[in-house]
Amino acid sequence: MGIVTLTTDMGLSDYYVASLKGSVLSVVPSAQIVDISHVVRPFKVTEAAYLLKNCMLDFPEGTIHIIGVDAEPLINFSQPEESVYPTIVKYKGQYFVGADNGFFSLLIGNDKFEGIWRLDDVLSRPELMNFPTKNILVPAACKLLQGVAVDQFCSAVENFRKAIPLSPVIDGNTLKGSVSYIDHYGNLITNITKTDFERVGKQIPFVIYFRQKEYYIDKISLGYNEVPPGEKVALFNDAGFLEIAINKGTPENGGGADSLFGLRVGDIIRIEFTPRGSRETLSSLF
Repeated sequence: MGIVTLTTDMGLSDYYVASLKGSVLSVVPSAQIVDISHVVRPFKVTEAAYLLKNCMLDFPEGTIHIIGVDAEPLINFSQPEESVYPTIVKYKGQYFVGADNGFFSLLIGNDKFEGIWRLDDVLSRPELMNFPTKNILVPAACKLLQGVAVDQFCSAVENFRKAIPLSPVIDGNTLKGSVSYIDHYGNLITNITKTDFERVGKQIPFVIYFRQKEYYIDKISLGYNEVPPGEKVALFNDAGFLEIAINKGTPENGGGADSLFGLRVGDIIRIEFTPRGSRETLSSLF
């Protein structure tokens, strides 16, 4: 019994996700289907990569991941490098089936992968383009589930399209990052990792500013309950990213961090470090 995961931007109010699952089960009735998320913001492959990257290692080798986010192929004969093909990548013993639209680059970065293959024959049946996740990606995943060797229905290629993720910037004693994802609780996940933080200012006093210094936090907590319910908290989450949250944020106590602070994906988060012996530290003594 093979495992197939689904990560899409299709939402839960339409028939689309059910259609995907039915299409898999019609071919491989024994398949075990796991939903990772269907509420990725439309066409935001960065969010899809974040979600999948942080749970993929919880799945066993041989798992097949279908990524139905911005999945429509785009074949550009005049500029082939701009084409977006349905693609299969084998990475850490698992298979990822999706469009080569930058997702694989965001997922894998500079890590090594075991193979990459392209589904070339996507123009022979243009009617498949109106639901590419179901009509192109699912059949490819089902062949893998059935044990068909990937090189029997795909062509091997050397690499995937590159996408450059937004990375934190170090400017003197300041570390600037941004909100990269907002979860179900309204927690603000930034692109600042614990490694980034410690590279600039391990064991150095700091203040985390957001909304142009309108709000700030000067402590990293180990868990949400280190502050009372309704209070703001900063911590490094399970994936190692700096997170700004409201402990037990609910509408009754002001909501989550996103609504309470009015922050969205892409907004700037700034950490200012004050090394001991600096002018800023000395001035605080007088």
